[in-house]
Amino acid sequence: MGERIAHLRHRRGLTQEQLAERAGVSVDVVRKLEQGRRRSARLATVNALARALDSEPSYLIGQPATFETRAEPEENAPSVLALRQAISPVADLLGGEDDPEDPPGIEQLKASLRSTEEIRRNGRMGEIGILLPPLIRDARAVVHATTGSERAAANSVLAVAYQVASVTLTGLGKEDAAFTAMERSMLAIRSCDDPGLETMAASTLSYVLTKQGRLADAERVALVRAEQIEPGFRSTPRELALWGILLLRAATASVRQEKHGAVLDLLRLAKGAAESMGRDLLLYATPFGPTNAGIATVNFLVEMERADDAVRAARSVPDLASLPPTWRARFHVDRALAYSDLDKDRASVGALMLAERDAPEWMRYHATSRRLVEDLRSRAGRRDAPVHDLADRLGLLR
Repeated sequence: MGERIAHLRHRRGLTQEQLAERAGVSVDVVRKLEQGRRRSARLATVNALARALDSEPSYLIGQPATFETRAEPEENAPSVLALRQAISPVADLLGGEDDPEDPPGIEQLKASLRSTEEIRRNGRMGEIGILLPPLIRDARAVVHATTGSERAAANSVLAVAYQVASVTLTGLGKEDAAFTAMERSMLAIRSCDDPGLETMAASTLSYVLTKQGRLADAERVALVRAEQIEPGFRSTPRELALWGILLLRAATASVRQEKHGAVLDLLRLAKGAAESMGRDLLLYATPFGPTNAGIATVNFLVEMERADDAVRAARSVPDLASLPPTWRARFHVDRALAYSDLDKDRASVGALMLAERDAPEWMRYHATSRRLVEDLRSRAGRRDAPVHDLADRLGLLR
């Protein structure tokens, strides 16, 4: 990270002092990062530096930029290019091409989407990269080949597939392509049969904008939609969950702007909705309820540098096993960050091991996990310390 910051700082003609002033951070932080004495920083700091350097946070943190390939045959390997081509086919600009003669039926299409969503919840990024391009092409073909209710149902599948593609591309640091996927999703939503997808599109768009470093835009997108669907006394658990998901998205953008008062207000509202629900619901591969509100609390406390409070809050999160593996893994990473801030490196590594147990492939793509492991490895005294093996499994260079 330090090398990338120094490179961009020189390109912008800034001294370390000027960069620190522009970003609103300590010059000591800039110096330590550039000298390699500090290998990671809070996401609020990363966002501030990226904004001052006119860059994306994903570039500064060295997010993985493509899919891993294992032992798959070349034709079955996941491909960023194939995903881009599915989202933005040149045929749309050149007058279109014929769709397949026998597009799948709508039930087959829905089954393919359910399978993809399950893989996504488990964090198997490579498989998502393989399955998404044909799913998007098939859904487009069904939209073109059908009318009425079938066409509306196909547009719903297409809208969700585009959103999954957007999240996947964002995880690879391709935020501009992810934004294009969201534009496509929102077009499909206009002709779909699922009113909840508009809310989920706002949530996903807020996530993409947050990763772009457009934090005020991300906060606004989530809050505007949350106001539009604000629940009442007779709201269903599903309606409460959709609203709560948006509140947590807005809080994520707020905490990275260091608007801690707004974060606590949004979290209070989200917890109220979660308590009214009684249990977590899984909507379009995204959970919300008491458990997810609990792990969000831990995340925000870590971001606000309240590590002691985060560790305490983590002990009271209910029914953690009910959440998808990637959510559990992210919770353990937040615990690891809190322990690291408290100089409890052994406990931090232990929490990371739990995260790896839940979602090993997701860990290899998750930039925060990789940065933290790199940091812990640099401080580990013994060569046989478990963190060295973990770093090797994550593919971190020595």
